[in-house]
Amino acid sequence: MYKIFEELENEVVDWGFRNGILFRTEIYSDADIAMRKEKQIRKFSEEHDELLDEVFYGNVDTVRDEMGDVLVTLAIQANLWGLSLTECLDEAYNKINVRTGHMIDGVFVKDE
Repeated sequence: MYKIFEELENEVVDWGFRNGILFRTEIYSDADIAMRKEKQIRKFSEEHDELLDEVFYGNVDTVRDEMGDVLVTLAIQANLWGLSLTECLDEAYNKINVRTGHMIDGVFVKDE
């Protein structure tokens, strides 16, 4: 049985603090925090590229691994902004849940 998303996110954030990726932002300068956000978004970009490679060339096990890595980087980035990935996902879902649109070539295109 899998853990709930919010519980997993909290464990990722705790891991980030234990490993020095995250820190208490109130004791660092705005420049330090901005630098960390930039470094972590670059890490997200690396993981995103690895996911792309695996989607095109991999199998379900490697896609699962890379998708997890992308989620870890997003959870860390959210924390650096004082957000949680769970709240971001909840907000996005509430927005798309009422959205209308149609499929074009396998992609959902929202109505304007």
